[in-house]
Amino acid sequence: MRGLERKRVVVTGGTSGIGEATSRRFLEEGALVVALALGEEELATADARLPGLSAAIRCDVADEAQVAAAFAEVDALLGGIDVLVANAGISIRKPFLELDASDWQRVLAVNLTGVFHCSQHAARRMSAADGGVILMTASTNGLTGHPLYADYNASKAGVILLARTMARELAPSIRVNAVCPGYVLTPMQRAEYSAEMLAAVDAAIPLGRHATPEEIASLFAFLASDDGAYFTGAIIAIDGGETA
Repeated sequence: MRGLERKRVVVTGGTSGIGEATSRRFLEEGALVVALALGEEELATADARLPGLSAAIRCDVADEAQVAAAFAEVDALLGGIDVLVANAGISIRKPFLELDASDWQRVLAVNLTGVFHCSQHAARRMSAADGGVILMTASTNGLTGHPLYADYNASKAGVILLARTMARELAPSIRVNAVCPGYVLTPMQRAEYSAEMLAAVDAAIPLGRHATPEEIASLFAFLASDDGAYFTGAIIAIDGGETA
């Protein structure tokens, strides 16, 4: 991609699944990458799995104080930020009538409030500098109803409208887009679905398979690059034709 060399990139949830693939892709493009993550094992092994990573910083994105501290570390390491990929997210699979208030609050806190915290810290820095790009991991679950994911669906629908609102407010210096993956074969997906469930999902997708994390990462790289310079306020489904 054009224009990613030496760009300063922060990827939240950047040491596993889609986030790890995205961190790796930006590193391959010659960018300087800091990953924010929460899992201790993920953090401990990040350097080995992501050679060239500038840092892996422990951060619960739902906690504004931790986000502020993490972005202060990014300032010290990189001297600013050009691209944010707000990707950190969690999922709790339960019927609506069995969802606890604590489940609801935690999913919204990470998936939506966490995107807000990170985007605001990034946008303030970008506004004071030469602009930048903010990308968010939403989901096709934010576009259509999916049973057993009321909390997750609501959080991702919120991310979509947050992205559209920010795109209007922050233009023209900051571009904001949301990517809506369908089914992606990540560790989180494997943990929630049996082999039989995965096969049933594949049978319902026109392309006949889950996406790979690397395919989602390639879209993030394009949107952050000069090749994607006319994209802002876009909500892009990458789902193998599922929502069609």
